[in-house]
Amino acid sequence: GLVFMTLEQFWPHIYQAITGNELIYQEVVSKLDAYIPFCEWFVLPYMFWFVYLVGMHLYTLLYDVEAFKKMMRFIIITYTVTIIIYLIFPTCQNLRPAAFERDNFLTRFMAGFYEFDTNTNVCPSIHVIGTLAVLFTALHSKSIRGFWIKFAFAAAALLICASTVFLKQHSIIDVLAALPICAVTYVVCFKECCFVKKIKEC
Repeated sequence: GLVFMTLEQFWPHIYQAITGNELIYQEVVSKLDAYIPFCEWFVLPYMFWFVYLVGMHLYTLLYDVEAFKKMMRFIIITYTVTIIIYLIFPTCQNLRPAAFERDNFLTRFMAGFYEFDTNTNVCPSIHVIGTLAVLFTALHSKSIRGFWIKFAFAAAALLICASTVFLKQHSIIDVLAALPICAVTYVVCFKECCFVKKIKEC
């Protein structure tokens, strides 16, 4: 979190001081993004992400330490890889609406959120990575049982990931870019293959 904040707030100034040039962000956009409408109702699952993530941290820490360790390994690896990508390949998106079609509490909230949250360092999406960290943990936790509970976690994950594009916080490319990182790390942290086990034994 601190490194991400540094990248957002201070790295452009540090980069300019070191190189004498402004940091250039590559815009990430897909033709598909134009067909995805802005929908302020997705504020609800988008903000629920914080409860989803922190809640799973606290629950597993108290009731399933092994699952907590796996989730933390997953987050450490995926977030570190993502931060390195942000450093090597700075990205931005310009999908946010200049004006909202409707005026209500949710659109006013998003207007304020846009001012607070920059549109840089977006690909891959940390929102998606954090969501999948919770989902994988829920699916593999021995203390979280029952089809409908796991289904609820999966449904919440789907809505949260969808919210990133419907609120124009991310391009669909940002979402897709997060998937291979999560897939590889999932194997390492949750579904240890023979190769990974041999490495750990060494």
